[in-house]
Amino acid sequence: MTSSDTAPSGLVVVDKPGGWTSHDVVARVRRLARTRRVGHAGTLDPMATGVLVVGVGKATRLLGHLALTEKGYDATIRLGASTNTDDAEGEITATASAADVSDAALAAGVAALTGRIEQIPPQVSAIKVDGQRAYKRARAGEDVALKARPVTVAEFTVTGVRRDGDVVDVDASITCSSGTYIRALARDLGASLGCGGHLTALRRTRVGPYGLDLARTLEQLAEDLAVLPIADAVAAAFPRRDVTEEDARKVVHGGRLPALGLGPGPVGVFGPDGALLALVEEQGRGAKPLAVFAG
Repeated sequence: MTSSDTAPSGLVVVDKPGGWTSHDVVARVRRLARTRRVGHAGTLDPMATGVLVVGVGKATRLLGHLALTEKGYDATIRLGASTNTDDAEGEITATASAADVSDAALAAGVAALTGRIEQIPPQVSAIKVDGQRAYKRARAGEDVALKARPVTVAEFTVTGVRRDGDVVDVDASITCSSGTYIRALARDLGASLGCGGHLTALRRTRVGPYGLDLARTLEQLAEDLAVLPIADAVAAAFPRRDVTEEDARKVVHGGRLPALGLGPGPVGVFGPDGALLALVEEQGRGAKPLAVFAG
């Protein structure tokens, strides 16, 4: 492998295939980019497909900030059965007929899970409980008690309903905040309807501004490693601030700038020549560097 200094810095938007872990994708991009300095923003379960944002080189420093952006999904929820993982990869733990679930009851159940809600993450999740991942405790036979967390489901739209005896499959388009588990939405929808539910298909359509239109399969990336330059990536995801030569020197050396009211989240700072200098965050009257890319 060549050093990370010779590798391109930027984002690779991958259309993750089913059956691959997010780490599998990172390992593949490391080989393609010939650098170990690769990471991803926002894990996708192996069953899921779709947008996985991968950072190469200096862009790995963006990933923690990009992971906090809004995400979009297309999902299929099966009503009539619950599983121990809240998705189709787990074992069925209970069944109850969903044949009598009306369209009106389904709409009411979906509406109750839309907006700002309190959500208990799945027991089989990467959340740490007393220093150990919840999924490790659950797989060891423990009954893991996870606390509810506030999340925002901006959109939960039913796009299709298929009825087959005691089972009802619900297709939905979902837009939500970081930290929302679509598996938990499936579980809670089924629970509210009295028949149980789990996720059978999930495709992530968007992470922040990066959608499927930008995503490339691993086969396509093997032919041509499409890297979105880091400056373009920041300009697409965050508010932009162009600064003078004097302020550019200040930012590059970790100095604060006056706040301009550009938002609570990260702001991309660009020099007079259009080069990306840093990400800053406004706090009170000042803008404090979060990550410096120049200098």
